[in-house]
Amino acid sequence: MEIYISNAAGKPIYRQITDQIRTAILSGQLRAGEALPSIRLLAKELQISVITTKRAYEDLERAGLIETIPGKGSFVAAQNGELLREAALKRVEDALQGAIDAARSGGIGTDDVRRMLEVLLEGEG
Repeated sequence: MEIYISNAAGKPIYRQITDQIRTAILSGQLRAGEALPSIRLLAKELQISVITTKRAYEDLERAGLIETIPGKGSFVAAQNGELLREAALKRVEDALQGAIDAARSGGIGTDDVRRMLEVLLEGEG
């Protein structure tokens, strides 16, 4: 698992870590039961404070995405199928909103957008 930190991202570092691990879990890149790097190891690899990585892991644990077992480490929690579906729906909704915004700014009408979506969906089948 690769985590990239950007000082120019405009987001706190702990939030960048949280978001990247959340995305990896919800996309299936990280699977239930898979071990995460220890808080200290991740801090060392990213050259950041242990407090920062601890906060990210605490946020993920509160969200039910990871579980920490004292003396053993942090692991990806078993995911609720409905939670995974909601995450996928949110990604699709965001992508469609981006397409709608692009269509509007380009003067493309609703009927044309619907036809494009239908053609794309038929191509998948």
